[in-house]
Amino acid sequence: MNLEQLLQFKFPDIEYTATPRDAMLYALGIGVGDRPEDARDLQFVYEQDLKMFPSQVNVICHPGGWIMNPVLQVDWVKLLHGEQAFEILKPLRPGATYVGSYRVLGVVDKGAGKGALLFLRKELREKGSADIVSTVDSTYFLRGDGGCGGTGMEAPAPHAIPDRAPDSSISISILPRAALIYRLSGDYNPIHADPVLARKAGFNRPILHGLCSLGVATRAIVQAACDDRAECLQSLRLRFSSPVYPGETLVTELWREGNVVSFRSRVAERDIVVLNNGRATVSGS
Repeated sequence: MNLEQLLQFKFPDIEYTATPRDAMLYALGIGVGDRPEDARDLQFVYEQDLKMFPSQVNVICHPGGWIMNPVLQVDWVKLLHGEQAFEILKPLRPGATYVGSYRVLGVVDKGAGKGALLFLRKELREKGSADIVSTVDSTYFLRGDGGCGGTGMEAPAPHAIPDRAPDSSISISILPRAALIYRLSGDYNPIHADPVLARKAGFNRPILHGLCSLGVATRAIVQAACDDRAECLQSLRLRFSSPVYPGETLVTELWREGNVVSFRSRVAERDIVVLNNGRATVSGS
């Protein structure tokens, strides 16, 4: 990694118009609609009084493959998506045009042979307004870039899950074709569709997008902690700990303490935690 070039990297602002079709397609990609005659699902997949599901802030105005720019000298082949967080200041609106601006917040060097952490922030604004409607933070684990030098920042400690039984849990079945639907929202990485390339990447079959599994867990929180009122979700943060395969069942365990919801998600079929150290904040209860 060329740390100096990385910190000076200029991202162009990215515009995106939130069409009703894209909003519905994203919601279908994270499995909304498994209650097809229920207004709690129809609000995100039917054009009448349509709402955008809050976790869609993660995918709009995506910067593409910027990390592969040769001037950055990042060993991007060894990149892993480690953590993701978002804060909702104003709900997304179908039909609105958004502008995404990006900047690198910092780099933590874990040492030669140990990799580095890169912290990236996206700010979303409605076109023509200076007001931020959402912030999105991504943490990338650059396994091949240890020893690059850091920026002096420290990695935030992961949110601790309460040491007691969960207050509730939500099980959501993931369709076998889920990754093929979700990729139409913009992430066309072939390891989510092509069995041959997935095996070359070390998986026995195509895996689900990490941000799709995040969306499924967000659905569980909206159902259990917000009574299906997505507008009450204020923020969410989690750590990706293991891949999910289409066709599996995601069981999200939740702990409620005031307006804070701690959570983690496991795959029922393999009894393995795939999303961990989750923390969401909610309002209106």
